[in-house]
Amino acid sequence: MHQPGANDDILSPVTFLNRSAVVYPHRVAVVDGEQHYTYLQFQQRVHRLANALHGRGIGRDDKVVFICPNTLPLLEAHFAVPMLGAVLVAINTDFSQTQLSHVVNHSDARVVFVDSEFAGKFLAIRNELEKVELVVDIADVTAMPNHFDIDYESLMAEGGTEAPAADGLVDENQLIAINYTSGTTGCPKGVMYSHRSSCLHTLGEIIQSGLTADSVYLWTLPMFHCNGWSFPWAIAAVGGTQVCMRHCRPADIIDLIEQEQVTHLSAAPTVLQMMVEYPASRRVKLRRPLQVITAGATPTPAVTKGMEEIGANVVHVYGLTELHGPHSVCTWQSEWVELDPDKLSRLKSRQGVPYILSQHMEVVDSATMEPVPRDGVSIGEVVMRGHNVMLGYYKDPEATAVAFRDGWFHSGDLGVVHPDGYIQIMDRARDVIRRGDKHIPSLEIESLLTEHPEVMEAAVVAVPDPELGEVPKAFVALRQGGFATAEELIEFCRTRQRPEMVPVAVEFQTLPKTATGKTQKSVLRRGEWQKGEERPEQVLQG
Repeated sequence: MHQPGANDDILSPVTFLNRSAVVYPHRVAVVDGEQHYTYLQFQQRVHRLANALHGRGIGRDDKVVFICPNTLPLLEAHFAVPMLGAVLVAINTDFSQTQLSHVVNHSDARVVFVDSEFAGKFLAIRNELEKVELVVDIADVTAMPNHFDIDYESLMAEGGTEAPAADGLVDENQLIAINYTSGTTGCPKGVMYSHRSSCLHTLGEIIQSGLTADSVYLWTLPMFHCNGWSFPWAIAAVGGTQVCMRHCRPADIIDLIEQEQVTHLSAAPTVLQMMVEYPASRRVKLRRPLQVITAGATPTPAVTKGMEEIGANVVHVYGLTELHGPHSVCTWQSEWVELDPDKLSRLKSRQGVPYILSQHMEVVDSATMEPVPRDGVSIGEVVMRGHNVMLGYYKDPEATAVAFRDGWFHSGDLGVVHPDGYIQIMDRARDVIRRGDKHIPSLEIESLLTEHPEVMEAAVVAVPDPELGEVPKAFVALRQGGFATAEELIEFCRTRQRPEMVPVAVEFQTLPKTATGKTQKSVLRRGEWQKGEERPEQVLQG
């Protein structure tokens, strides 16, 4: 029988810090440059921030924006803001001024914290903000007197180190954070997370990543992206150490891995590529095993091999902002150790199986919602439901209804299910190339191109054709010091794939990326279609 108060409690990742501050008071919780903070010191700083915000009138459901890189203040905000029942809105620092203005206003933010690195961008929109009452300057007090209300450390000094008396957290289903999508196909949408969903996703990351009190996590993943996949809370929960890094540069990554004996990091394949190409990486001598969690595009064989030569174990995960980040993982099977490298590479490139706490994931026929056969060939849409699925889009009931039709979250990704139950993403619905009566997955061509020894990464998009409607064109980035011609790569594809899968052209360039390392294929596609007519929207939506 249920006994209120005796056998239940509010699920929130914020509470994890309290335990670690008691169990590990003198263990290093955060490293930020030359500064090292113990768990007790970190908790006291979190309390100061929470109490200072409460003293300024911030409480339940108030929105607090942070425009900040991966530094100590943003880590502190992940505990201090939701501790009050307020809502953290960590903004993509690569947003344009227009996107920045939209997100701050759309989120109904009352307080904005701005790192001085982004002060110029923020000041350009300051007069457009509708509900902002307090602007806090992080790091550079010289900009404060004329443009900001107070600097970060002065605000902190207003709060005491005791636990906040304010009790704004009364329901585990209330908002803990709003994370805005990248806005590559329109205005950024505000994805709502609850305390409960964030808590359970945090536990899932602890389990899947094998985190312990000895874990040292390096912040190569933007913390504004899905609240850093819940790692700010996960590392604190186990009593591990978080190493901040303002700029994601290969030299800094390599130095910090060795200096702080890093055990875990999360990064897009583009970051792993930077690491592999950095000359000093060849001299790295890891003193501890390094677990690398990567998402987005599947890492190319060259990148995976390069990371393994450094001594890292690369684990591929898959998810979306609407799912708190990772939802599935390409779980290792012991029998794979006997496989040849090519087959193993293909198996490890799949998006895999759901996390332990995210068990509901299917590939279905979008019209009937019936699961596709597990034959590795039949394509359907990837759908999910479960603890880690967002509450919905903030102030956008129409988009929420579309995303949750039929009782599932619709990812917009097309995939297959292999006989062993592992899911493989074949393409985004909007990226499929319609060549005559054939539907061509762009990812399949990209995967083939990256098998060429000179190719580091590739992006394939639909370009207009007067007879066939659409045909594939490839954009390729070569390995450092590599050389290949367009004709050579086209022939490479022609001898290994069906005729319709062969790109009609290859262009060499650095691929445009989002702040989270995803290739902006929409930018490449738009450039091609603007040479003639725009690609019809109904075609993009499929």
